[in-house]
Amino acid sequence: MIVELLQTLLPSSENAFNPDNFRELFYPISIAAFVLLIAAVVLYNVQVRRLHKHPPLLELQEWLLWTAVVVFGLLLIEAIFKFWFVTVVLTIIIGVGTFIWIRFFHFPPQIEGYNRQLARARATAQTRAATKYADASSTVKSRKARRRRR
Repeated sequence: MIVELLQTLLPSSENAFNPDNFRELFYPISIAAFVLLIAAVVLYNVQVRRLHKHPPLLELQEWLLWTAVVVFGLLLIEAIFKFWFVTVVLTIIIGVGTFIWIRFFHFPPQIEGYNRQLARARATAQTRAATKYADASSTVKSRKARRRRR
């Protein structure tokens, strides 16, 4: 069993990633790569329009987009040009690892800092408004201050 696994992973003409050698894996991997590539582009466009005022979230979406383009594009190229199966497996493993690192390790500290910055700005704005309009009469214009129209 281990010998068969090693022979499957080692580069040879029998291990080319094509529909003849890998009947059960070739089309699902190829179709999934194509669909996920299209989904990543669509999701990026939707999220950019939605989050245009939040730079760290836009940067996260951009990193995810380019990682998806590279990983899923490589999988499609490997399927078209019949790369060895070991390169397909390594591409999937490294791609998943990169997605996990981007989403759960690289950006959460930046997003947390940005959330603190927004909370600080919101609190400052509320205290300014509370002190500015503490007296109800400060919001009403007096008759003397109004100009008469001619």
